[in-house]
Amino acid sequence: MMARLWNRKTRAALLILPLALFIGIFFVWPLGIMVKQSVLDDAVLHLLPRTTEAIAGWDRTAPPTEAMQAALIADLRAADDEKAVGDMVRRLNSAQSGYRTLMTKTLSAVAKPETGPLLTDVDKRWAQPAFWIAIADALEPMTDRYLLAAVDLERNKAGEIAGLPDGASANRTIFIRTFWIAAVVTFFCVLIGYPYALLTAASTGITRTILLTAVLLPLWTSLLVRTAAWFILLQEQGLINGFLLSMGAISSPLPLIFNRTGVVIAMTHVLLPLMVLPIYSVLLTIPTNLMPAATSLGAHPLRAFLHVLLPLSLRGVISGALLVFMTAVGYYITPALVGGAGDQMISSVIAFYSTQTANWSMASALGIVLLVITLILYVVYVQLSGRTSVNGRM
Repeated sequence: MMARLWNRKTRAALLILPLALFIGIFFVWPLGIMVKQSVLDDAVLHLLPRTTEAIAGWDRTAPPTEAMQAALIADLRAADDEKAVGDMVRRLNSAQSGYRTLMTKTLSAVAKPETGPLLTDVDKRWAQPAFWIAIADALEPMTDRYLLAAVDLERNKAGEIAGLPDGASANRTIFIRTFWIAAVVTFFCVLIGYPYALLTAASTGITRTILLTAVLLPLWTSLLVRTAAWFILLQEQGLINGFLLSMGAISSPLPLIFNRTGVVIAMTHVLLPLMVLPIYSVLLTIPTNLMPAATSLGAHPLRAFLHVLLPLSLRGVISGALLVFMTAVGYYITPALVGGAGDQMISSVIAFYSTQTANWSMASALGIVLLVITLILYVVYVQLSGRTSVNGRM
């Protein structure tokens, strides 16, 4: 008996093993790397091992010692990875302005064999403790500076968390813009998707097939192609403005592209199927005789809808809203093509740090903040969904 039970558990484990491996390799592992990268700060540490030892006993107020300067020269001469040196310079320059020009001058000087053991002979700024404090602070391998910077915060000289100076960063503003655009798109998807799903569920035969095909067809088309199509439709000489002008509805082309309007229109169209399909699947499970029963008992059709059909279909609405919202907050292509400079979402900032500045730590920190907010929204969804399924209403 025990052997049969063991064999059954073994077979069950082997069946789920491919799924577990897939989740571990493509979800858990990348997520762990992203979390590690967001708190990792070894751009300076692994290039300056001698300086790390020499600076350990420094009191951070006195001028740098000759041993510290000699150690830094030795480390810079041993650094042969240009990319790693560039990462180190960017890290130090973010902590102390002027480091980029100082390090460029110093690297050229230390490459010459005749350069002595004192960096102060190369540039007088090396005598200032502030430049050495930046190195000392950057030698700690773990840091919260990127996570704080992702929400426009930093640690001041006293080590306390404080806001960044005005104009230093706009991540918080972009996060708010991202969630606002996602919320507006979700609202319009509900506004358009619910009646469409209701009409599809009430239809039969070829009519239902046509309506479902119209919803599924965009999902079979590339996102880039759909966005490019809206780029053509929304421009001043596009089909929409051309039609309105020919009908005499407007006297001049409407500004529908490179602004918030174009972003909302294009994203609503792209994400509408994610709203229609969950609502449609829930509507199919609702008995069709409930609405006629309510009206036969004297309820107005609108009242019957508000008190019978809508509460029973809220689970689909909440599911669709969650899918649309969580997908919208990570959109990049659509705002980049049809939006303006003030319509870019947080994904464009993450792409900027990833591809243009190679600041993977900052990109990871922004991704972690976005992930945490998404998880909070998911918890809210689970609570609302569970309450709806138990009570039948919100």
